[in-house]
Amino acid sequence: MDITVYVVNGFSKDHKGGNKAGVVLMKKPLTTYQKMAIAKQLGYAETAFISESERADYKFEYFTPKEEVDLCGHATIGSFAILKYLNKIFKNRYTIETNSGVLAITIEDETIFMEQTNPVFYETLSSEELTECFDIDMLDHAYPIQIVSTGLKDILIPIKSEAELHALQPNFEKIKALSASYQVVGMHLYAFNDDRITCRNFAPLYDINEEAATGTSNGALACYLYTMHGLKKDVYVFEQGYSLHSPSEILVKLKTNSKNEIEKVYVGGKGDYCETKLLTVEND
Repeated sequence: MDITVYVVNGFSKDHKGGNKAGVVLMKKPLTTYQKMAIAKQLGYAETAFISESERADYKFEYFTPKEEVDLCGHATIGSFAILKYLNKIFKNRYTIETNSGVLAITIEDETIFMEQTNPVFYETLSSEELTECFDIDMLDHAYPIQIVSTGLKDILIPIKSEAELHALQPNFEKIKALSASYQVVGMHLYAFNDDRITCRNFAPLYDINEEAATGTSNGALACYLYTMHGLKKDVYVFEQGYSLHSPSEILVKLKTNSKNEIEKVYVGGKGDYCETKLLTVEND
């Protein structure tokens, strides 16, 4: 069976960089085995499979080369960039059914915003637990290390400077083991440089050593900075992917109530069509 796959860069910056994802518009159902086979052939961090839904405008399923995940920011942003490229966008608001629930998508010119689930704050970790993962002398002890989720759980880790963040040498096997023990997707490291926030993301447990752009982890990071450290911004701008020579830009908007509680989380960015591939998978 031949399957058409669109390749897109999600969270691109100035029409460059971003994080590659595969996008499949399913004309008929595919089995989990077939979806896995496509994701493995492509080899990108995630591939999105889009089908009809009774609960929303579309149903989205996300597969890494290893397994299915509940949510993926860059693949969703990229998918709507593909739908726009194919002239299938007719309004500025859509809903998608995911394993994390039904979420809203808002389109503002070239920028696509994806609703996340509301933040959940989990345990904090001691710096000693990261000793074998990388040089912990680079840690910024002004900010606790904490697990946060707006759809996927990540360990949020502050680093002293952007230079040290880029120089950091991760031990992927140790990160994989720690991620498994805490049942998280991976580690999201960040550093401040004046008004800029730069990030790196490691998810070797899912066969993704490093990702150029991650929506859910930056959504979690914005919620963490707002709730735990009082950093309030109209739009949080996160830069990622420089260590992979694929600069990316992820935007986060938070909707809060009169009690300063977060009511909605939106992660946004741009996407750029790359190419179309024809892959062959076995009939199940």
